[in-house]
This record gives sequence, structure tokens and C-alpha cells, in this order.
Amino acid sequence: MQENPALFWGLVASMYVGNVMLLILNLPLVPLFAQILRLPYYVLAPAILGISIVGVYSVSQSLFDVWMLGIFALLGFLMRKLDFPPAPLVLGMVLGDRLEQSLRQALMMSQGHLSILVTRPMSAGLLILTLLILLMPLAGKIRSGRLKAAEESA
Repeated sequence: MQENPALFWGLVASMYVGNVMLLILNLPLVPLFAQILRLPYYVLAPAILGISIVGVYSVSQSLFDVWMLGIFALLGFLMRKLDFPPAPLVLGMVLGDRLEQSLRQALMMSQGHLSILVTRPMSAGLLILTLLILLMPLAGKIRSGRLKAAEESA
């Protein structure tokens, strides 16, 4: 920004122009988008899948990414059928790469020792908070089991 301010402000201006153009183009097309949502699922699902495959392949030109899309789409489908929320799967896919990079960076800083994850106050606090959040459902089940046992004995 300081070395080449014209480029930076040109980028900002192009974002404004792009948003205005998007607004001008999208407002008249809202009824068309609503009509698209009325298409039957057997037509809409393959179209979405095809566009997704093209998008995934166009990002890195890798068939591995297309296979990953298929595997995680199948996993998400099974999760919905078995009444599991698919949001954690999506969150893991989106944040997994960044988490892996951060873990690698932390391990490089500590010469491979995992102790860096518990010796720093911030990381130790976050680990404790994570453990508490993970154990809260278990504590609720134990508490409800004790209440049921107390009611049955009374």
C-alpha cells in the first residue's frame, strides 16, 4: 500500500465498481433466481453438482480435488440421512488446511515438541475450554441419569 498506492486504490475502486455492477445486474434478475429455486430437485441437484465439479477442477486442475468433492458430498449426504448435522464436516474441510499449517508452524517453532501447545497460557486456556465444551454433553447425561435414579428411589 505504501510502495504502490495507485495499485491499492485502483483495487479499492474496482471493488466499488464491481459491487455497483453486481447490484445493477442482480436486482432485475431476482425473479429469475426465484424461478430457478422452483425447479424440481432431480433437475437442480445434478446442475449444482456439475457446476461444483467444474469449479473445483478450475481452481487447481487436480482430479484429486474432484474426488475429494465426491467423497465429502457422499459423506454429507449420509450424515443428513442419518440425522447428523453436516456443518461440522464443512467447517473441518474449510478450516482443516489452516489448522494443519498453524500446527506445523507451532511445531517448527518448538523444534517438534508438543509441549508448546500446553505451556503457553493462551493455548492452554483454549485447550481447557475445548475440553470443557466437549465434556459438557457427557456431564449433562450423567446429571440427568442421577436425577432419574433419585426419582426412582424416592
